Amino acid sequence: MIIIPAIDLRNGRCVRLRQGRADDETVYSEDPVAMARHWAAQGARYLHVVDLDGAFQGRPVHGELIGRIAAAAGIPVEAGGGLRTDEDVAAALARGLDRAIIGTRAFAEPGALAALAGRFGPRLAVGIDARDGWVQVKGWVETTAMRAADLADAAAEAGVFTVIYTDTATDGMLRGTNAAAVGDVCARVSCRVVASGGITTAEDVRALRALGRPNLAGAIVGKALYEGAVTLAELNAAAEPGRGTGIC
Repeated sequence: MIIIPAIDLRNGRCVRLRQGRADDETVYSEDPVAMARHWAAQGARYLHVVDLDGAFQGRPVHGELIGRIAAAAGIPVEAGGGLRTDEDVAAALARGLDRAIIGTRAFAEPGALAALAGRFGPRLAVGIDARDGWVQVKGWVETTAMRAADLADAAAEAGVFTVIYTDTATDGMLRGTNAAAVGDVCARVSCRVVASGGITTAEDVRALRALGRPNLAGAIVGKALYEGAVTLAELNAAAEPGRGTGIC
């Protein structure tokens, strides 16, 4: 399992939202490209970027900026937010991303997942955002009647290589992660799972590792790093005792 720092983009800046709320924003940097270089220098092996404006507007907004982040980081970068069409995904990947993430579309058009997985292979990931186990879409502003584990299962059955599971109730709260929910998703699928939401301390990372799920490939961390609650080195040590070489 590797630790993946998050860079959330809004109005061209690096921000964090509390539980995804657009009205509860903290700005951490005016220069997201410099932030990407910073995390790479600190030992990150992968970066997670979210186009928050894209997620709220339903179309990519920060494509050019994300391309500059991918070019500057020197490590693989995945990104999502507002990727609602095949063309959006293809354009994102053409900007140098390692992986493009779809979320709302995976819920709205489950029948398209197999074709997307066939076209983009391991360069496509499905982001599943959930509160109390129920899928949320459109930048977390709508809660659906679908269980997160069921969507994860559908994505895996369609041939998706990676599912990114975010527990929105814990995201940005600095109170720990919902390891049980992550374990439930991991148990349902054979594809790789990346956990997100609430990871605050090295102990949170050890709790995820203690699940013993071999398909738990990574953990995304945002606010805890930006607030200085923990260092990337501490999280890396907890995630990868006897660190290996591959990426998730």
